[in-house]
Amino acid sequence: MDDTSQFGPSAGGPAGPGQGPRPGSLHGRGNGPGDGPGSRRGLGLTLALVSAFAFGGSGPAAKPLIEAGLEPLHVTWLRVAGAALVMLPLAWRHRALVRERPGLLLGFGLLAVAGVQACYFAALSRIPVGVALLIEYLAPALVLGWVRFVQRRPVSRSAGVGVVLAVGGLACVVRVWAGLTLDAVGLLLALGAACCQVGYFVLSDHGSDGADGRRPSDPLGVIAYGLLTGAAVLTLIARPWEMKWSVLGRAASMDGTSVPAAVLLGWIVLVATVAAYLTGVVSVRRLSPQVAGVVACLEAVIATVLAWVLLGEHLAPVQLLGGAVVLLGAFIAQRSAPKQGQAEPVAAGGRGSGEVAGGLPTDTAEDRM
Repeated sequence: MDDTSQFGPSAGGPAGPGQGPRPGSLHGRGNGPGDGPGSRRGLGLTLALVSAFAFGGSGPAAKPLIEAGLEPLHVTWLRVAGAALVMLPLAWRHRALVRERPGLLLGFGLLAVAGVQACYFAALSRIPVGVALLIEYLAPALVLGWVRFVQRRPVSRSAGVGVVLAVGGLACVVRVWAGLTLDAVGLLLALGAACCQVGYFVLSDHGSDGADGRRPSDPLGVIAYGLLTGAAVLTLIARPWEMKWSVLGRAASMDGTSVPAAVLLGWIVLVATVAAYLTGVVSVRRLSPQVAGVVACLEAVIATVLAWVLLGEHLAPVQLLGGAVVLLGAFIAQRSAPKQGQAEPVAAGGRGSGEVAGGLPTDTAEDRM
């Protein structure tokens, strides 16, 4: 499923050998000056919103390219391969991750990059776009299930309510009732995309606090190698050698306005992929997988609004109402991010006993599910 200036060395940089994350570093949940729970939640929520906007901007930019003659899977390959090329210097800089966390890098590339994209576009060939999008964004609910029943960690009630509202509002945004004649294979593919998106949220948080005895994994390195892995897998699926490369040298039409195809591709690569993944992964580490997942539902709302503004695809009143419900769900869910007195977001890697290092409770029994 985006700027980057705050992820460079000036923002903390990679921790040295044998060191943990620096205070204020984006690699983990630091607790240095100026990086208290309230600050982490505010920054995490801001990054999650930026990521949702960036991811949401991919569709309105990709549609003119598809209408100009490119296959959807070829656009996806250009998106991932271009982003991988941009991130190649960072992959070299963080090459130690290949030795330290090979499983994390492979999983992120296969699930969070290649899996989500391939399953979603395959589903689009069999079921309506709105239905596929709604099923894919069941991921926040699946994240809650993973955290609660697999990791056996408490899940805040506000996160659960937020998921229900977000999924219900999203159903109105995509008008799921418009495609009730469904294909079983298409549904399974869309559900596969949702499961892969769960992998995105869970793996984005994995190794962020160094709890396994190793130094926290740098998000820049994880994203870089994830994109490289995803590009390699998608190359086998998309077969870019069959693409109409000449389309990229022409102009595409965006609601009657002529826009160079290269400009649209640049937006998709730099903003809707590189910046989107950077802000998305860091937001998960600053909030928690389940909270960031609900906020990510705003991507569909943003995509719909941008399509309205840029492509002339008008919104029905029920879609506007659905967007408002998604916003409400995201607002309620983000309340379960860490507050003052909490060292970890609920179900985001904290102690299952409900205590932090000093014996302070992380949440109350009434707020757990």
